Amino acid sequence: MCQYGIPTLKIVSFYVSSRHRNQGMLNDTLSIKINKTANSRLHEVDWDNLPFGKVFSDHILEMDYRDGEWQEPEIKPFQSLSLHPATSAIHYGQSIFEGMKANKTPDGEVLLFRPDMNAKRFAESSERLCMPVIPEDVFLELVKRIVDIDRDWIPNKEGYSLYIRPFMFATDDFIGIKPSDTYKFIIFTCPVGVYYSNPVNVKIEEFYTRAAYGGVGRAKTAGNYAASLYPAKKGKEEGFDQLVWTDGVEHKYIEESGTMNIVFVIDGKVVTPSEDSDTILRGVTKRSVVELAKHWGVEVEERKITVEEIINAIKEGKLEDAFGAGTAATIAPIAKIGFRGDVYQLPAVESRELSGKIKKYLSDVKCGLVEDEMKWCVKV
Repeated sequence: MCQYGIPTLKIVSFYVSSRHRNQGMLNDTLSIKINKTANSRLHEVDWDNLPFGKVFSDHILEMDYRDGEWQEPEIKPFQSLSLHPATSAIHYGQSIFEGMKANKTPDGEVLLFRPDMNAKRFAESSERLCMPVIPEDVFLELVKRIVDIDRDWIPNKEGYSLYIRPFMFATDDFIGIKPSDTYKFIIFTCPVGVYYSNPVNVKIEEFYTRAAYGGVGRAKTAGNYAASLYPAKKGKEEGFDQLVWTDGVEHKYIEESGTMNIVFVIDGKVVTPSEDSDTILRGVTKRSVVELAKHWGVEVEERKITVEEIINAIKEGKLEDAFGAGTAATIAPIAKIGFRGDVYQLPAVESRELSGKIKKYLSDVKCGLVEDEMKWCVKV
């Protein structure tokens, strides 16, 4: 609590499981320093005009890695960073992140959607980028702590949520190509509205490549997104909201879209690219779509999908639905698909029963409006 305008400084701690005692954590009990702001900016927010990713909550969590171990994390007032010009991440790209959301139930409880999957993926990205791994239980606890501090920033409007951005980057002030010895882990949050307010138009990309076999396509690393910006810009100039990436060898197989995984419904079956390839990001929302469809008795095929198969399915009237699945986008209906100069109109969104049902269920379960029969949500 803040009294007389002076921020409260306190230390809280939580238990670190024995299997993680030797993974660079401080000890069995990791303390968190909490320094709350004296001047909340909550009253400044225009909740009726909330842009995605431009309004930030009151606090930020920081934790440094040095001398072979993670230091004490601190939650403090949101502030800018001060970086050395030779900061390693800027020059050599050791930078990873995650995207998560928190929602409130009608009773005011705060729910996280499948945060264990984000913790696991963050650890996998860390390992691929030669960065220190944060144990999954510690990652989850740190996310819970920062969300709890800024729970008043979670919007109450339908379709809105608190976006959570954990990320880590190399901090050595050294010019030389090697893994950094020091790192900074940060979590900030921001209240957001919908990412796509309308169905999206996508173009199948056959020249530029998002990821190659043996590369970092499965990691959620900053460089993957930087490489996608130019081809995505060219796509927008042609009237498309996003690209559908194809494999980097033959450009024959569908992989994923720019901000989301991609799912098709062909002849009543859910068909989506297999994640066995190391070129596709393992999406939390897509995995939920697959598991939910199977739970409802819908046939699901996770496999290689050729561009030719999709185009033929459109021409033959067998493609009933196509949509993106991602944390930011949630379920984003695809209205049109562009390929080699032709643009194919897909069935009206209103007629798409399955994706509509999935979108409503995911929205409702995240907000505690229906029973969480899959046990996906975690209370803060």
